[in-house]
Formats: sequence, C-alpha cells, structure tokens
Amino acid sequence: MIIGIDMMGGDYAPLEAVKGISLYLSGHRIPASLMLIGDKTKIETLLAEHKVPLDHLKFVHADQVIDMQEHPTRALKEKKQSSIAIGFHLLATGKMDAFISAGNTGAMLVGALFSMKALEGVIRPAISTIVPKVNGGTGLLLDVGLNADCKPEQLNQFAIMGSVYAQLILGIENPKTGLINVGEEEGKGNLLAQAAYPLLKENKHINFCGNIEGRDIFTGKADVMVCEGFTGNIILKMAESLYDISHHRQVKDEYFERFNFENYGGTPVLGVAKPVIIGHGISGAKAFMNMIHLAQLMLGKNVMQKMKEELA
Repeated sequence: MIIGIDMMGGDYAPLEAVKGISLYLSGHRIPASLMLIGDKTKIETLLAEHKVPLDHLKFVHADQVIDMQEHPTRALKEKKQSSIAIGFHLLATGKMDAFISAGNTGAMLVGALFSMKALEGVIRPAISTIVPKVNGGTGLLLDVGLNADCKPEQLNQFAIMGSVYAQLILGIENPKTGLINVGEEEGKGNLLAQAAYPLLKENKHINFCGNIEGRDIFTGKADVMVCEGFTGNIILKMAESLYDISHHRQVKDEYFERFNFENYGGTPVLGVAKPVIIGHGISGAKAFMNMIHLAQLMLGKNVMQKMKEELA
C-alpha cells in the first residue's frame, strides 16, 4: 500500500505536510508506505528538523508547483514536472495506490477526472463531505461541487456510492438515503428532483427514506444526502461558515467544533478507480494526518471495488 502526498500543495506546504506525516507515523502501528512528491531538498531538511523516521518514506522530486490561482487544465499541461502532475502520473501507472493534496483544487479535480479511469458505468464522479449530526453521528453529503448540473441517473449513482462509503468508512449499517428537496412529499421539487425520486425509490442497493429538507441536514433523518453539486456546494459553504462564526464570536460548543474540516482531513473523489483526496488550502498538520489515515482506510476496506460491485 503506497499513498502519494503532494508535499508542495497548500498555503503552509511543505512544513505542515511534514508535521502531518510525523503525527501519522507516530499514531499508526502499521503505517502505509508514503511517497513524498515535491522539492526533495526542502522536504528532507524539514524531516530532519522534526526528527521524522524515514522507514516508511519514499521520495519523488518535483521541480514545479501549481499555484492556487493558476488555471487547472492549462497548469497541468504546461507544468508536467509539478507535484500534482507527477502524482497523477504515478497513480495512473500503478506506482502508488492513492493520492492526496491540499493544493490547487481545480487541478486535483481535472487530474482525477482525466488521469484516472472512472469506475465502470459511472457517468460522472462526485465529491462528498462529512456532515456532523446533532445526535453525535455523522452523515455524508454529495455532490458538493463537482457537478453543478446533473441528470437523475447521476443522483441515483451518487446514492449508491455514498451508501457504500457510509457503510465502510463511517460505520453506518444500512444507511438511510435522502434526496434533498423543497418538500417531503413525493412529486415536490424541480424537474431533476421529480425525475430522480422514482429512481431512488426503486433502487434496491440503497435504503431510500424519501425527500429531506434543509432543516433535516443536521439531524439524523438521513445518513446519505444526495443533490446536484450546485446545491451541495452552497450547503457546504454555509456549514463551513457556522464554524467560522462560532470561532469569531468565541462560542464554545462541542457541536460546532465538529465542523472543523481538519477533523476529517479532506474530501474524497468518489467514482474513480483509486482514492483521490482533496484537502483544504489552509490544511495544517492534523488535516494532513487525517487525509493519510482516510486514504489508508479506503484502501484497506477496498471501498472502490465495493462501489464497482454495487454499481454493476
């Protein structure tokens, strides 16, 4: 098991990536092998400064970095020696089994879509996010930005992929799947929701609980919540703002603390052949540690193969 890490991606790279690796290695009895992609001299200097053991580490030098503001497709074409471009080449050619980065989100999405094979039958991959529930549990929301416009069949596939992820990674047995809508009754919503409802209702691979409204997102009504990426991204950014507001107003509340993205690491791309995990640009050591842990967990539980079987 080899997990590749873009060491140059993120506002605080490569320092926070190195610190995250240190946390990961010290907290896992059987750590995965890590392939560190980036400026080898800088990385080795930081590893030495933080006394990080090298037993499970491999290095691939990258001369270039794709900056946050660069155009994703153009950057990947023009910067073939960047840490992200090299990472996807290594992933696609079987040199590593998963890839994580807190770098240019657009470049990571383009790389995942065009460098990696989609699972057989998948119309379009999706990106998901963890949603903290007020009852102490967690839910999964998808899509949260990759597909602003969707077909009903895509939402049906998102439901299957989300259910598999919720079972294997979140540990939810027989997760309830809800369609985000403007009302609970069947037949409500726009054309997409109206057409997706019967597909979800007839889908034997999921436990469909019907429509859910915005007020249900943070409750336990559904474990997997499905929508197109336009709506999902708005919900995601609103949820992120709750955490920011609580900190700005110095509100000490255990529930709002669970909105801290570093607790979950990054966002997995669901529907591609191998785990690709995208981190926030301001990721710190804890986020990097959790991204590596998530990649190891996804590989260990063979999440992608299970999705392929359920989608077949």
